[in-house]
Amino acid sequence: MTLSHEQHLWACALAVERQHGARAPVFVAERIGALVLAGDVPGVERWKAIAARMAKLAPQ
Repeated sequence: MTLSHEQHLWACALAVERQHGARAPVFVAERIGALVLAGDVPGVERWKAIAARMAKLAPQ
């Protein structure tokens, strides 16, 4: 089974939440920071997309 790009981002968001729990936002922020320092623009964009989906999962 092949996931679409959108499905893959949602799967990543769910996996990060499951693995890191309440610390998930900190993990994502640290990851984005490391990628910025490395100059990995596509990586930064990918993790920002994951963060956006995690925000949608958060209780209102």
